[in-house]
Amino acid sequence: MTVQSPIPDFAAARESMVESQLRPQGVTDPAVLAAMGTVQRELFLPSHTRPLAYVDRSVATGEGRFLVAPAVLGQLLTQMMSRSGQRALVVGAGTGYSAAVLARMGLEVTALESAPALADAAREQGVEVVEGPLVVGYSERAPYDQILIDGAVEYIPDAIIEQLAEGGRLGTSIVDRGITRLVVGRKAGGAFGTLSVGDAGVPALPGFSRPKEFTF
Repeated sequence: MTVQSPIPDFAAARESMVESQLRPQGVTDPAVLAAMGTVQRELFLPSHTRPLAYVDRSVATGEGRFLVAPAVLGQLLTQMMSRSGQRALVVGAGTGYSAAVLARMGLEVTALESAPALADAAREQGVEVVEGPLVVGYSERAPYDQILIDGAVEYIPDAIIEQLAEGGRLGTSIVDRGITRLVVGRKAGGAFGTLSVGDAGVPALPGFSRPKEFTF
């Protein structure tokens, strides 16, 4: 006799995520909470990992990539002060969840992905995706008010910073001496600086290893 697993109650899990993960971990922006409480995160995962959609950790999407933990995305978007009507770029959009959340918040989103299979999965969920190398961003639609690099990186390429509008904000996770820190940067007066907003375990985004310095 085959015993079938019960279908998870994703709606209840999504509500629990908002109340037991996002709010207690500093996600206070009502627009972020509303969007993440509405977008069906499970649809952006392969069928075999969908039961893990609302756990408090990163979940594999395939191609060596992950959806970051819900609170990580929520904290970054809260600190980035994302607002309806802004232009946003998501670098390493994967299957499109973060882009879908920003779109639900009313932003005009460009989702950049380098893996064709992930880009196709995002399109299946109605996310508009452009394909290309992640480290160069997508200058065709720049400047952006918001740039989200959706994964941990060792450095932020100048090419991506140049695509940020004056006064714009960039959120990502920086790996520094083995510690991954959530950071939000802002461009002002042509200069760009970042502020750490906390530590978190975030999977690496391929292609963003710091260039090796030349030594004699």
